[in-house]
Amino acid sequence: MTTLFGFYVLVWPALTLGVLILICRAVLRDRRDAKRDNRELV
Repeated sequence: MTTLFGFYVLVWPALTLGVLILICRAVLRDRRDAKRDNRELV
């Protein structure tokens, strides 16, 4: 049971990091596209 709980606790930071990386990549791609088209990001 302790191993299962430890796995559960350690998985959430990994999932959160993955989502954060995904969001950052999308924002950087949008920023690059906006800069290329001479428009604002927002």
